[in-house]
Amino acid sequence: MRIDKFLKVSRILKRRTVAQEAAAAGKIFLNGREAKPASRVKAGDVVELAFSSGVLRFRILDVKETVKKEDAASLYEVLP
Repeated sequence: MRIDKFLKVSRILKRRTVAQEAAAAGKIFLNGREAKPASRVKAGDVVELAFSSGVLRFRILDVKETVKKEDAASLYEVLP
């Protein structure tokens, strides 16, 4: 799955276009490397997402095409 779609499905970012813009601006890192919007993700990958207020770092636990709102947080775990 593409990283922009994963960020939307997991509800880390609200819209896929926001995820694409963040990746194009160099604010998303996948396993320590800058990610493009079409970068592929899999379970076990570590993602860093830079916000103006700080950095969100998480590990992908599962990749699903669709998920209910209540189960979205089960797709990743936040790292310190």
